[in-house]
Amino acid sequence: MRATPTADVAVYARRRMPRALRELPTVDLDGVTTARRVIVVGSHADLSAVLTRLLREDRLDVEVAHVRRWGSARRALRGTATLVPLIRDDTGAVITQAGYWLPPSEDATTIVGEATVDDTLLFDGEVTAVRVEPIDEMPGLRAAVLSPRMRPRRWITGRAVQLGTTGAMVVRDGAPGPRPVRRSTFYRHFHGWRRVG
Repeated sequence: MRATPTADVAVYARRRMPRALRELPTVDLDGVTTARRVIVVGSHADLSAVLTRLLREDRLDVEVAHVRRWGSARRALRGTATLVPLIRDDTGAVITQAGYWLPPSEDATTIVGEATVDDTLLFDGEVTAVRVEPIDEMPGLRAAVLSPRMRPRRWITGRAVQLGTTGAMVVRDGAPGPRPVRRSTFYRHFHGWRRVG
């Protein structure tokens, strides 16, 4: 029987601890860099916060499991880690579910500018919004212009997607940035992260 790696649990948003994890020590965001395996009980934004901390502390060797449903707690304990692409932006923040470029204010309905995925033009002109997602295989991410109903039109895969604009809000895994930006980039970090499960 395979030995279970030593693990710490990072719990967020007052989540209840799954029974399989109750005997493990809990850590806050500052403590995740000292563990061999961290089990994040929380949202994608919580997972991204842990990975952002590990990235900034140069500890991407830490194995990371994400528990959103109680049935996945045992897999978080016993599962094997696989190296997958780590997608970050130019501020050093990681995304694990989706990043968005949205209009710069509540009064605006479009983004004006140009975006490219690697060497492929994603748009030039006005669009409703853009969605960027990590993917499990290389080149690492995909991006799509969104329709007025916020549905992806055509996915383009690549290593990086760059935006130049008159103004856009950046949203990372549901967390909006503090102010509109004129430039933004999401890209695959040179080192992946060790995902369990």
